[in-house]
Amino acid sequence: MVFISPSLTDRLHPWVRKRIKQTLGKNYYWCCTMPPEITDLPENVINAILMPLPLRDAVRTSILSKKWRYKWSKLPQLTLDDELWKTTDNLLSPSIRFTTIMYNILTLHQGPITHFTLSMSKLKKYPKICSLLHFLSRKGIQHLVLQFSEWNRLKLPSSFFTCLQLSHLTLQNCQICPPPAFEGFNMLISLELCHVSVSSRSLESLISSSPLLEKLVLKFFDSMNHFQIRAPKLRSFDFLGCIKYISLKNSPHLAKLSLFYGESFEESEKCDLDNFFQPLLSLEHLHLEYGSFQFLTASVPRRLSSALNNLKRLNVSLDELTDLSCALCLIRSSPCLQHLEVQVSIESDNKVNEVSASFSDVTLNYLKMVKVVGIIGTKIDMALIKLLLAKSPMLVKMLVEPDLQLVDEEKGVKILAELTTFQRASGKAKVECQLERK
Repeated sequence: MVFISPSLTDRLHPWVRKRIKQTLGKNYYWCCTMPPEITDLPENVINAILMPLPLRDAVRTSILSKKWRYKWSKLPQLTLDDELWKTTDNLLSPSIRFTTIMYNILTLHQGPITHFTLSMSKLKKYPKICSLLHFLSRKGIQHLVLQFSEWNRLKLPSSFFTCLQLSHLTLQNCQICPPPAFEGFNMLISLELCHVSVSSRSLESLISSSPLLEKLVLKFFDSMNHFQIRAPKLRSFDFLGCIKYISLKNSPHLAKLSLFYGESFEESEKCDLDNFFQPLLSLEHLHLEYGSFQFLTASVPRRLSSALNNLKRLNVSLDELTDLSCALCLIRSSPCLQHLEVQVSIESDNKVNEVSASFSDVTLNYLKMVKVVGIIGTKIDMALIKLLLAKSPMLVKMLVEPDLQLVDEEKGVKILAELTTFQRASGKAKVECQLERK
């Protein structure tokens, strides 16, 4: 049972008081007669109270008692963001405030630091970064998040590459130039790079030298050349950006793939659709956003030579007729597909006959949920919906969302009326048409 003086807790930030109460639960009591101190708490309970708090509030718990004065300095998880060094004193710059905070952490912290998050999106200078990263490397850092300003991308110092115990790494708005002697992060499981400047060669090396890598997120601002991913244990890959070509031949266990080309890259190398997916037979979730088909149109077969038997979820965005051909090929090659979402913005009706004719010998026996977004009532739009209803005997629900910027009320009613005439292979299939803005 723990007694806490109201006069004492009133001086704490509301988040601190709330966290103490949540952690202690029924053993938490207010008592006006007790002295202004907290009874001894187990170390794990103290950490559970302090770790979710902003560092500023964690430090303020030092007023609870002498025993709490340096409890924050033993936390294994620290989060520092722009709010921490914000100052109302016009004579004190945020950089000076940041330097002071870094000095206190470097000199006062005791024990290991396994999780560290640093967000400096509003600072123009990054003092003490080299010392900080060297400090973290000696503290056994495992989870590291570094976010810098988009106006001043920091070139990561050599001390960063000494954090060899990293298992989870997130970098934003920085430059990666590994030193020649760097042999990689052998324990890295998750890597996320957002608006990071790095050469294709350095990126390939960073990935291939992380043999345990399971999750990879690349969100690039800069255009890149083609590169090959060699990650034998990779399970999830999320890419957003502009690149000539990506090869995934050495990722046999990849289960989740998401590709989104932020802008058109006219010099993209064309790849055979079948060759691209041939080594990706473990895929379970595939998300291809606008532009993702642009390098997969060199040759589009009716079916892939090796079926995607593990694919359960497919999300595709179509804005060209070639995209439609690729999407139909993937649907035909995914016999166990359960969830399908299609974003349509194709105005031409040139291939309307291909939609139904190419599925004469195909039945989607496991498809249960379908979502079709962005239709405007073209022949291709309606032919695709008609096909999915006719070929899905286990379908439970289909949600149709027309593009309400292009479809008025009268047109929407016509679309709805036509949907009701389509034959359904599943007697349980429920079709909903969203004609009102959310």
